[in-house]
Amino acid sequence: MRITVLTVVGYPNARPAVELVEAALDGRQAEVELVEVRDEAEAVGRGMYGSPTVLVDGSDPFAPPGAVPSLSCRLYRHADGTVSGVPGEAALRRVPAGAR
Repeated sequence: MRITVLTVVGYPNARPAVELVEAALDGRQAEVELVEVRDEAEAVGRGMYGSPTVLVDGSDPFAPPGAVPSLSCRLYRHADGTVSGVPGEAALRRVPAGAR
């Protein structure tokens, strides 16, 4: 499994997003990569729906319906209704288990 975290340059939630991904793996094997996207064309080409975008084997399991790729900041709604700049660890744990 390959997990790519796409962020804009200097984005403060980049490292926390990578740390959450690594924690959610809970010892399972995966290649985790942090990629800084520099322009709108690259965001479109990589399928980035705001920063951070987490891709699992090239697809975004959290992509909102009708979303358009962009360099914008991204917010994630958690099961308890709170909103954060990173996906929830529980949601990330379900993705590698096949809940895409």
